[in-house]
Amino acid sequence: MGDSSLENAAADSLAPHSCTIAYSEPLRRLLRQVVDLAAPLRVALVGGAVRDLLLHRPHNDPRLGLPDLDLIVEESTPGVRAPAAHRVAITLRQQLGKAVSLFHLHDAFGTAELEVNGILLDIATARQEHYPEPGSHPVVQFGSLEDDLSRRDLSINAMAMVLDPRENNTAHLLDPFDGRSDLARHQLRFLHADSLRDDPTRIVRAARYGARLGMDLSKASLIQVHTTLADWPWQIKSRGSLPGLGTRLRSELELLLGREPWEKALMLLQQWGSLVLLDPGLQHDRHWLRRLRRAQRLAARLERPPWPQEEWLLLALLARLDDPLTLAKRLQLAGRCHRLLTELLRLRGWVCQTATEPEWSPSRLSQALERQGFSPEGVTLLLAAYSGLEFPPRLRRGLLRWLLHWRTLRAEPTADDLIAAGERPGPGLGMRLRQLRAERLDRQRW
Repeated sequence: MGDSSLENAAADSLAPHSCTIAYSEPLRRLLRQVVDLAAPLRVALVGGAVRDLLLHRPHNDPRLGLPDLDLIVEESTPGVRAPAAHRVAITLRQQLGKAVSLFHLHDAFGTAELEVNGILLDIATARQEHYPEPGSHPVVQFGSLEDDLSRRDLSINAMAMVLDPRENNTAHLLDPFDGRSDLARHQLRFLHADSLRDDPTRIVRAARYGARLGMDLSKASLIQVHTTLADWPWQIKSRGSLPGLGTRLRSELELLLGREPWEKALMLLQQWGSLVLLDPGLQHDRHWLRRLRRAQRLAARLERPPWPQEEWLLLALLARLDDPLTLAKRLQLAGRCHRLLTELLRLRGWVCQTATEPEWSPSRLSQALERQGFSPEGVTLLLAAYSGLEFPPRLRRGLLRWLLHWRTLRAEPTADDLIAAGERPGPGLGMRLRQLRAERLDRQRW
């Protein structure tokens, strides 16, 4: 859908008070069941389903292709032992039995996750929250639908379709922050003056939505980004990191790199001056796009791609930093990521020491890499991080050939062949096999 049709859809799609939910009959029946179970509490659609209804677009999970709905149930009784979303989800499973193929309750925020006959359903209890200090985990308590919308990041995410308990396919738009107008203007607007101060990961979420929906920050929101980053209210630079903030940043980056048009999203973050949130070096890095594309191409050429795309691209993003391990620690990356970045630093040093070596042969290079314990993943990351202009082309070509071919070559004849021919097992056989492999390697094209 082009810009003009998207704007018209947003402007014309809903009357201020109500709309028709144009879903399939099974989906409408399921929503009706949730509304009946929650009565007299209000139930509302939130998130992407609301935006897609306003834009007349189908709404499915981008990975699974299934209908994917987020629902909020208002909680009217303070201090209840089982939050409203849990009560509704448990009763729904009891009523539907085997039709429920996935069922999870999450205690921390009173949410439930279900799959019912191929429909993904996330049910949350409406809540309010506040941040004791910038970047910390929020303090949460249950609240009204209006409370729940006011805690959100962007105006386009602070809209709800309150399902009508009397009409099977009718909903009322609840839009206290005028998100529908921002949707029509293609602009991303933070809800509050302290939105980023409370949770800087919201800037990464804004980039995700901007890339996905073709939107950009409003002028006021961009000013908030610049002033908040300049003020730097978090503890990262001075008194150490906030573990919760690092974990949330990593999670948002993985979503950006794994599920979104990541090139556009990272460009937006750099355009907004926001990559400094990770490391000042990234903000001034003009080569990250080529590096990440190389990482993708190289991984695709391996028989077994290294890791999930989001983790691999994140490592490639960090690979040219002076101190990638510090950022990896702050983001609380997995141990294997720390080990690979440590190996990358060793590889960088090894290449600097051996770059002018004139006598490389396929066997000598292979033996040197393997003696040092360098892994295919480490060499792949090195080749992704550094172009052919940054160390000798002959050495780069040799590293690439080792990665894609030489490392898998074995001696011919094999150990079994030699034993069958009368060789005795032992150190002598091992030396003979190494010699045969070296001879075979040196018959390969450099």
